[in-house]
Amino acid sequence: MKNIFIKSTLILILGTSLAKVLGFVIKILFTRIIGEGINIYSLIMPTYSLLIAVTQLGLPYAVSCIMAKNNNRGIHILASIIPIALLFNIIIIVIIFFFAPILSNSLLKNPDTYYPIISICFVLPFTSISGIIKGYYFGKQNMLPNAISNIFEQVTRLILLVCVIPILMKFSVIIAVSGYIIIAAAAELVQIVIYLFFAPKNLKITLSDLKIRVPLMNEILSLSIPSLSGRLFGNICYFFEPIILTNILLFVGYSTSFISSEYAVYNAYVIPVLTMPSFFTMALNTTLVPEVSKNYKNPQYIKSLIRKCIIVSLTIATIYCIFLFFKSGTLLNILYNTDKGINYIKVLAIFFPLFYIEGPLVSALQGLNMSKYTMNTTVKGCIVKLLCLTIFSFLSIGIYGLIIAEIINIFIVNYLNLKKLYQLHYI
Repeated sequence: MKNIFIKSTLILILGTSLAKVLGFVIKILFTRIIGEGINIYSLIMPTYSLLIAVTQLGLPYAVSCIMAKNNNRGIHILASIIPIALLFNIIIIVIIFFFAPILSNSLLKNPDTYYPIISICFVLPFTSISGIIKGYYFGKQNMLPNAISNIFEQVTRLILLVCVIPILMKFSVIIAVSGYIIIAAAAELVQIVIYLFFAPKNLKITLSDLKIRVPLMNEILSLSIPSLSGRLFGNICYFFEPIILTNILLFVGYSTSFISSEYAVYNAYVIPVLTMPSFFTMALNTTLVPEVSKNYKNPQYIKSLIRKCIIVSLTIATIYCIFLFFKSGTLLNILYNTDKGINYIKVLAIFFPLFYIEGPLVSALQGLNMSKYTMNTTVKGCIVKLLCLTIFSFLSIGIYGLIIAEIINIFIVNYLNLKKLYQLHYI
């Protein structure tokens, strides 16, 4: 068991580290090519993340757990849930078309975000399907397909970014931002194709295999909905973040250009730099869920595993954040050729090691079938964060209101999750 976990984690770390490097190259090139268009992209990213969370329905996590626990054929699981996911995607896409004008003009106060928001519709179905297949391989603890598909996905994004976006920039920034979002659909399609290459070679599928099995579908949804709820509230919080920030800061006297540019600095430079080592902890978190779920009858092993994941995550995060506190300017100049966001990074770096233990704690609780509890902690953290953001934004301290709210949210969520694991005697 231990060897399988370590092997799976190492494969995922190697794959995701390379994909993460490619991802950072893509972000750097995109930021430099798009110029001021990064302001538009940053404003719609919360909407993008929320829609991805909604349309995935928490299915990757649920499929992973079902595959880890049961002996259901993979094709039965996929056939029972993919049609439901696609139908739900169609409903969400219709809603987006009706809601996009209100979101761009009334809530975000920026009409330029309309077409980029519409562009998200092209990405959603592909993201949903690739997420479900990813959950299938995670449940089998076969991390190689995920590692390789992630690399091919990022390579596709990089090639299309370099070849397509400069051409679209000749037309307009809005078209270029919209095109960059649609590129994600092509990248997800490549990822799905790579997954298919790893399907069993002797796989025989009959028409009966493709039928929707209602009991199996209900079992998957019973796991996915609580998981979705937690992630959904987190993304709802992220969705309202620029809306609250923009409207309150405009009210207290800040200009639209200041709000857009500073929020873009926060999202495009500060957060990516702070979360740079997250590929390592993400690999731990991903493999932790099926491992805990499969070995729930062995509490000593689970306890040891959780402690090790927390210690490793915290150690890596602490070393990195100390480096950032003193050398953030150097890193920003190397990566983005800018010094914007240095002060924001220094404030967040003091508290950000705690952010890195949030993933292992949540993954452990989800593996212990406590998704409802993690959902409740997420909801409480989100409510407090939005309240703090609202209050501090009225104090005319610019983006620092958002930074303080983020720090408070990290403390609350980690405290509640640690408290629960302590009560269960897993820490």
